Amino acid sequence: MFSVTVRDHVMVAHSFRGEVFGPAQRLHGATFLVDATFRREALDADNIVVDIGLATQELRLVLADLNYRNLDDEPAFAGINTSTEFLAKVIADRLADRVSAGALGEGARGLTTIAVTLHESHVAWASYERPL
Repeated sequence: MFSVTVRDHVMVAHSFRGEVFGPAQRLHGATFLVDATFRREALDADNIVVDIGLATQELRLVLADLNYRNLDDEPAFAGINTSTEFLAKVIADRLADRVSAGALGEGARGLTTIAVTLHESHVAWASYERPL
């Protein structure tokens, strides 16, 4: 299995509901380092997994919809705890939509999976991986 990973970051504000979250129930900010990994069984006709430039561009566009936002105010997330795990899935699903729309080029149609990892800090992160 071949893979290519691109990286960016996103800054959000949000709060959580539930005692399990302790002080994070209050509104707080988070800066996530975001890794998006694209995988495929065989390289495409150009001997690449995916165009790194297009993958970087599309990750940036997906994150732009979240960046500098209070997620508590976003209708799409009403009543949802926007945990790190949840946001990794949101980003992976939105990237998958971009692959399906052809935004990462025709060669990207051979991708088999996307994995997104959000690093909360140097000691904690969460990931979500989905098939394409």
